[in-house]
Amino acid sequence: MDIPKLIISIAIPLVVGGISGFFSRNAKEVFDKLVKPSFAPPPWLFGPVWTILYFLMGVSLYRVLKKVGQDIKLPLIFFGIQLFLNFIWSPIFFVYEKRLLALFVILLLLVFAIITAIKFYKIDHLSGLLFIPYLLWLSFATILNYSLYYLNR
Repeated sequence: MDIPKLIISIAIPLVVGGISGFFSRNAKEVFDKLVKPSFAPPPWLFGPVWTILYFLMGVSLYRVLKKVGQDIKLPLIFFGIQLFLNFIWSPIFFVYEKRLLALFVILLLLVFAIITAIKFYKIDHLSGLLFIPYLLWLSFATILNYSLYYLNR
């Protein structure tokens, strides 16, 4: 096991998520003011869930990076695109309060995350499977994003 590569792989999504969260540090106040659907989770839940998901994403990335001799360039590009979309969603939703644009971004994010999971699965089955909680949460977040857009137009 290459511990430095594992740490860096886990740190990448955690740091990207942390920076996005820093730029969206008003999220709780904005979220509290919104009319929410009955299924909206409490604000305190988002931090722990995203931390776990970023950790799993990092482990998945590590498992792909250690596959010597396989062409991992395209899967890594998809990983980077979905991570970038993940990064920009929070500021769009919370800072700029552009919920319809955020809905389009999260839909695109979901598509790229699915593609990434499939590409990672073809390289390393467990790596692809580690994306399942993320895909489930993104699906829920997409429905929540739509509901918040609809209820707060």
